[in-house]
Amino acid sequence: MFKKILIANRGEIACRIMRTARRLGIATVAVYSEADAEALHVRMADEAVPIGPPPSAESYLKIDRILDACRRSGAEAVHPGYGFLSENTEFAAALADAGIVFIGPGPEAIAAMGDKIESKKLARAAGVATVPGHLDVVPEAEAAVEIARDIGYPVMIKASAGGGGKGMRIARNDAEVRDGFRAATSEAKASFADDRVFIEKYIEEPRHIEIQVLGDMHGNIVHLFERECSIQRRHQKVVEEAPSPFLDGNTRAAMGGQAVALARAVAYRSAGTVEFIVDRERNFYFLEMNTRLQVEHPVTEIVTGLDLVELMIRIAAGETLPFRQQDLRLSGWAIEARVYAEDPARNFLPSIGRLVRYRPPEGEGVRLETGVFEGAEISLYYDPMIAKLIAYGPDRDSAIARLRAALDGFYVAGVQHNIAFLAAVAGSPRFRAGALSTNFIAEEFPGGFAPPKGFVAADRIILLAAALAHRRLRERETATGGARVGARPAIEDEVVVLRDGDEHAVAVRPEGTAYRLDFAGESHLAMTEWQLGQPLMLMRLDDARVTVQIERLPGAAFRLLHGGVVREVRVLSRRAAELLALMPRKKAADTSRLVLSPMPGLLSAIVVTPGQEVKAGEPLAIVEAMKMENVLRAERDGRIAEIRAQPGDSLAVDQVILAFE
Repeated sequence: MFKKILIANRGEIACRIMRTARRLGIATVAVYSEADAEALHVRMADEAVPIGPPPSAESYLKIDRILDACRRSGAEAVHPGYGFLSENTEFAAALADAGIVFIGPGPEAIAAMGDKIESKKLARAAGVATVPGHLDVVPEAEAAVEIARDIGYPVMIKASAGGGGKGMRIARNDAEVRDGFRAATSEAKASFADDRVFIEKYIEEPRHIEIQVLGDMHGNIVHLFERECSIQRRHQKVVEEAPSPFLDGNTRAAMGGQAVALARAVAYRSAGTVEFIVDRERNFYFLEMNTRLQVEHPVTEIVTGLDLVELMIRIAAGETLPFRQQDLRLSGWAIEARVYAEDPARNFLPSIGRLVRYRPPEGEGVRLETGVFEGAEISLYYDPMIAKLIAYGPDRDSAIARLRAALDGFYVAGVQHNIAFLAAVAGSPRFRAGALSTNFIAEEFPGGFAPPKGFVAADRIILLAAALAHRRLRERETATGGARVGARPAIEDEVVVLRDGDEHAVAVRPEGTAYRLDFAGESHLAMTEWQLGQPLMLMRLDDARVTVQIERLPGAAFRLLHGGVVREVRVLSRRAAELLALMPRKKAADTSRLVLSPMPGLLSAIVVTPGQEVKAGEPLAIVEAMKMENVLRAERDGRIAEIRAQPGDSLAVDQVILAFE
């Protein structure tokens, strides 16, 4: 077994690998860029070696600097995690030349599976079902149009060296093929230094289901069943679970068998994942093989009882797999939600900044994988993931219930985040029914993510929590004003909670050590110890335990989150509410003529000029963030009046880029 390994990665996956290495008694070496000098993975490691400036191309992707860190630290092996150099054949070969073990498959397997075109050809030869398509490199946009017409719309344009949703576009007509070809090749070149793309048929109502495989150096290969990864946005996974609620035993066995056949065809060793697309009839087609550890590997670990990182290390050290296929069993259910620093209200654009408050949930059936801490910074340079929240239980319903409760209790401040969105997904009837597809988010949130209109189930909890919080604050204010210690001060029982202009009367009366809450003809007994400054209100409401995120705002107002619903409300006495209704309302500033940056990022291009006439939908500018191109398009017809930013500028959120006449 190795005595010291280097983790050629950062963030939560570096921390995850270190935990297993520490349990095995293996010393760990971290590498870090200048932006990560105070990062959690640096603090956790036994040693840490700096490798360059913040951009990953100048640090985490520099093979020579990783090799130098190995020599300086005396590391015997390198675990690449995922992303960065994890599927780089040159890196694996360079380590081998230096006498350092790569904790992953051999360079030949990485090369065979890393090229999306060649991997599909190899899969066909191995008897694995593949999606119909054109598996040769597409040279230019017009050729792409001809190929797409031959295949039949819709089609998927995909980067040959792609991954993580980058370099992928769906096209449903000739114009979308041309736009998609340009965008896919541009993203692929920026992300992978390889602009080759191919085209294949896009499967309608698809599910994304993948099979985890393991192989050792002695020819033993098994699969660890499947993960359902259909909840995606921009082809990036958001929620994953194991097992899939869709597969039956026969389909599971067939998919597992084909995954093992493909792994055997390339003499695979280490952990890998064979990804399939599955249609409504449970027909499945090979997509790609990821020759590394997956982000979503914890759900497989939970339902199989195995540590995939440990197995990867042991395989790299030459050990034999300690089990055979017939020894493996599924037990329970696990669901992972990826918590990102992004703004759901702005089409999920990345958010950067410092984590002013960070309170992850704990409890039975909850596992957290993170690379941050309170006070850590979410940087512009890397993936905006804050944490992976995994909930598990004996069955799917219990796993969902624990996930929803954990999301209600996951408090983050300082950056925008997607916790409310994840809670809305987990709480949707369609998700609970297991009716999933890769179009789930687009279909369930067609106008983007926003607070639901009208009164929904979560609003009852939110209104009761707001009224109770107001009561607790009034009691505190009255008590500190001179009331007898231990006495309940005389406070008005009924308050008015204003939400989206609607008034909701709530009566709050002390009842022993609890409170009686009367609202909309219902009466509830509530208990809480919430105090001002606490971000979470833990409340027992009748027989249920409820968590509400709560933030006090100016003007007797609160911002609350529960069940995926975020509301801003004001709590007033009946008389104050009547007087407020008589006050004139301020008009919002008019920004209709301005094009604002929806995210912090780099302005990579302005594609219009002053005086130019544009039509609705035409591109205006391109903003790059997290290596993703975001095209800003005209919302209406008009003429460009002036350009207020230049290509190469670093933009802040809502910074003006250009103005219309």
